Parts: sequence; C-alpha cells; structure tokens
Amino acid sequence: MSDYISKILVLNSGSQSLKYKIFDNNLKLIKEKKIEIKNPKDYQKVVKKELEKLGKYKKEILKVCHRVVHGGEKFRKPIKITKRVLKELEKYNKLAPLHNPFNILGIKIAMKIFSKTPQFAVFDTGFYDQLPEKAYIYALPEKLRKKYGFRRFGFHGISHEYAAKKGAKRINQPFKKLKIISCHLGGGASITAIKGGRAIETSMGFTPMEGLLMMTRVGDIDPGIVLQLCQIFSLQRADEILNHDSGIKGICGLSDMKQVLKKANKGDKKAKLALELFVYRIQKYIGAYFVVLGGCDLMVFTGAIGSGSQKIRTMILKNLTILKKSKKIFIETNEELMIAKKVKNYG
Repeated sequence: MSDYISKILVLNSGSQSLKYKIFDNNLKLIKEKKIEIKNPKDYQKVVKKELEKLGKYKKEILKVCHRVVHGGEKFRKPIKITKRVLKELEKYNKLAPLHNPFNILGIKIAMKIFSKTPQFAVFDTGFYDQLPEKAYIYALPEKLRKKYGFRRFGFHGISHEYAAKKGAKRINQPFKKLKIISCHLGGGASITAIKGGRAIETSMGFTPMEGLLMMTRVGDIDPGIVLQLCQIFSLQRADEILNHDSGIKGICGLSDMKQVLKKANKGDKKAKLALELFVYRIQKYIGAYFVVLGGCDLMVFTGAIGSGSQKIRTMILKNLTILKKSKKIFIETNEELMIAKKVKNYG
C-alpha cells in the first residue's frame, strides 16, 4: 500500500517559489518540498512539471488545498473552488500583484492535473474577518467605500494565526485569554494585534502594500506621493515602483535581508540605514498595538526573517521596555499545516 492513501495536498504558490506539503488524515506530514523559481517566465513550466510528478497519486489525494492571498470582501472563509469561483478570484489579482496571479496559476494547473479531486482555497484575509469596524474602515466617502470595497483586509493571516496559537501552546496559556502581538517578517512584513482569540488590528490594509517597510514594498506612505508618482509616470510604472522597487531595496539597492545584514556589518551606510528604518517602523507598530491591546502577554516573531534572524529580533526588542513583562518567542511558520487544518473537515 502506498504512503499516500487518504492524503491532503497543500499548495503554496508564491511569486518566486512553490511549496507543497502532503499530510495524512491525522495531519501528520508525509512529504514536503520547496522549489525556488527566480524567473517568472519559468513559473508555469516548473509548477506543471512538479505537480505532474504528484499526479500519479491523484486517486489517493482526497483534497487539494491552496493558499490565496486576496479574495476581497466576497471570499474570506475556506471555499471549494469551482470554475465560477476561480473566475471571481481572478478579479483580485490587481490588488495583490505579487501573489494572487501566482496563486491562481497554481490552482489552474492543479485543477487540470487533479481534475477529479476537490480543490479548496484558504485566504490570507480570513483571520481578519472579525476586525472591529473602527479598525477596518478608511475615512473615504461612504459611497466610494461601498462601491469599490475600500477597507482594511489584512494579510499573512494564515501565518499569524498559526504562530499565535502555537505560541500560546508553547507557554501553556489559553489562546483566547492572551493579548498577543504577532510579527510576521519575510519578503512581506506585517504585525497583528490579537485579543480574545481574534485579530483586532493589523498593519496591512486594502492591499499588502500598506504598513511596515518591506523588502521591495514601500509600506506606509503619504498618499500625496502616490498621486505625484501617478502624474510623473504611468499607472503601471507607479505600481512597479511602489511594489517592486521600494522598501529596503529602494534605500540600499538590496532585496535579500542576509545581504543587507552582511553589508551593514561591513559598515555600508545605506544598508545600515535600511536596517534602522526597518526596525524603527516595526517598533512604532509594536508600541501602537501595545496600547490598542492594553498590554501584551506574548510577543511572537515568525516568517523567514522573524524566526530566522536573532539579530533582527534583538534589534527590534532593544529598549522596548513596555515588553519587559511579556513573553517573547519565535515560531517557524507553517501555513500549509494551518490550511490543512481548516480544510480537513470541509465537505
């Protein structure tokens, strides 16, 4: 009998990588793989080739699950993917251009290879579907907000939820009784305030561009600058600048944190400034969320940088005396396991 009987396949199709994990029905990890895809032109070819290798197990994989970053107001909870749903999801590609197009492409390829297997989408925004009104409303005219769906959605929710729940278990405290500040730091970066077992505030907004300074995304910025960019350049070029050429890369020309740290250690002024700004913006948000929560029982770091760089964590926590009574831990995120948990009993 094969090792793949009654399994759940979880695909995490990112802009520069494909990650997949296969779990049994008890959510025990059976197989995992991560493939780096540096050239976007190769993406479809690489993903198709990799999934075709798994195709021979199609009778044994009962569900295929996908991480989808943005589903707008319409899609927040896990959903079975149909052709109609897929067509609707494509409408949100422009709101998360670094993620959604690749999420959707992964779904399309998987639906061809696993054509008889139910496919499900789990959304990064789902953890934020109970944000308080005061936290998600933008001060725009009501008619515009309703017509175009302008509101704070929040992202990295799958990762924040996993890390926060895992963190609560690690300190042997009930998740729903803790005040938690969760900090996901990777290529994208965000902070979430969690109280009573739900997210009550988060740094990313209508798109994943708002909030912290990121590796290539600008983060918080005066909207006047955005208007100026759109006047100086085309809308497409302005979008490229804000999403692909800004953040850490805009300051020091690098978009890999390991390289930034290496250059900063050698005294490179631009790299040191980029690090200083990165840490400073995070500290500002931590301070704000401490006030929003009325304290902090647990500070959780996750994401490739958050859990992978002790130096960055040390820089962030330095002089943050408000956290002197808080537990501080780092958790390696596991979005795929969180997705499998959410879909295990679906349908």
